[in-house]
Amino acid sequence: MAEWFFGKMMDRIINTCFDYLQGQVELHTDMKEALERLQKLHPMIQSVIFACNKAQIIDQNPALNRWLWQLRDAIDEADDVLDDFEYMKHEEQLTKNNEETEKRKASSSVTGLVESACKIFKVGDHAIKMHPKLKRLKEAVQKLDKVSAEVSTFLHLLESTKQEQQVQQGEFYKARETGSLPTNDLIGRGKDKEFVMQWLRKPSNEHRGTDLYRNISLLSIVGHGGMGKTTLLQHIYEEDEMTEEFDLKMWVCVSNNFDVKKVIADMLESLKKEKPNLDSLDALQKSLKSDIKLKKFLLVLDDIWDEDKSKWENVLAPLSCGSLGSKILVTTRMDSAALIIAKVIKKKKETLTLQGLEEDECLQLLNSHAFADVENLDDHRKLKLITEEIAKKLSGVPLAAKVMGGILNSDLDETRWRKVLDFDTGIIKDDIMPVLRLSYVYLPQPLQNCFTFSCIFPQDH
Repeated sequence: MAEWFFGKMMDRIINTCFDYLQGQVELHTDMKEALERLQKLHPMIQSVIFACNKAQIIDQNPALNRWLWQLRDAIDEADDVLDDFEYMKHEEQLTKNNEETEKRKASSSVTGLVESACKIFKVGDHAIKMHPKLKRLKEAVQKLDKVSAEVSTFLHLLESTKQEQQVQQGEFYKARETGSLPTNDLIGRGKDKEFVMQWLRKPSNEHRGTDLYRNISLLSIVGHGGMGKTTLLQHIYEEDEMTEEFDLKMWVCVSNNFDVKKVIADMLESLKKEKPNLDSLDALQKSLKSDIKLKKFLLVLDDIWDEDKSKWENVLAPLSCGSLGSKILVTTRMDSAALIIAKVIKKKKETLTLQGLEEDECLQLLNSHAFADVENLDDHRKLKLITEEIAKKLSGVPLAAKVMGGILNSDLDETRWRKVLDFDTGIIKDDIMPVLRLSYVYLPQPLQNCFTFSCIFPQDH
């Protein structure tokens, strides 16, 4: 929720508004008072947002969530008004560079605007005549002041977190596109890899009759997020043996934005290494059918969520013409999603459920990332003792070990490593988010800003 530049935007609004009101403060005492209150509330608001993200309680506190959205709206509104003033600044600069419009400089400048906005006032019963844009700015500041005052309602949240730094915010985006190439060593999954390899080598018995998918076998890899389902199949997919065993290979990341035409188009792109110039579902299906006809193929459908049987029927229909021995590997967090595909191709569901790594395997994986590029581990015995304690908290989740290792590796400082050890990660096995959130907290501020900007892109963009 708090993926926006609260601190810097608030500073900009306060400081810029004070600049615009220089010399005119006596006319706008109420606006001046609002800005001064905002200056005082600013640190408290930062601390509350920091506490929210450290304690991960926004979703469990509807009132807090509503207030954060109201605060963001108020900041955005004030920021939009300031953008208008910035535009007028540029107009002023253009005017200065044009000798023919020299006389209009004073009226088009921001200073001229403020002066004209506040001109012609009389003490007593006469009201101040205010320029519409300055009036809009005043209203925006007063709205922000009103919303900010409610921060006192949430100050109790500060008790639930240690305030060691300025506001940190962000939420990890769970969906991601995956590729077929492995990005690191496969640790702790040797038995699982051999199981899948044996299944792929196993000859298929041709079924007589009219079974549409008689030439295809299906195996589902099921496990919680971060268990290494994708990593396991990446290592298998790139084995030389797979290239020799199958005529064609296709890797498609499905994710939870499931679109039938996109999935088929991704299959074609995986085969031809270029996007198909086809729009209709029928054209895509016929093209895929033509490419795999009488070919023994291996298809990986990574990260499936959707349980709509009719959609999967459209996706899988072109595959029926594949040669005997064709295989489909599926990864999913939900056993029910795997069952749907098994029903479509009328196969008994075969499943490999990934469990957490053994503690020693988890430690090995953690250390491989935490001490990457470290030449002599004996120089870091105290740090190795810390990773032993951290590994016990990771529930054998490979992704948690990788993320923790990356956090630690950025700074081989014992004090910092102990802070990571003390971080409350909760129960990781069913929810990798606490560890991923921690990886955001320890990003340098410039990278946090880059990460924040990335939230404008649609899922799987």
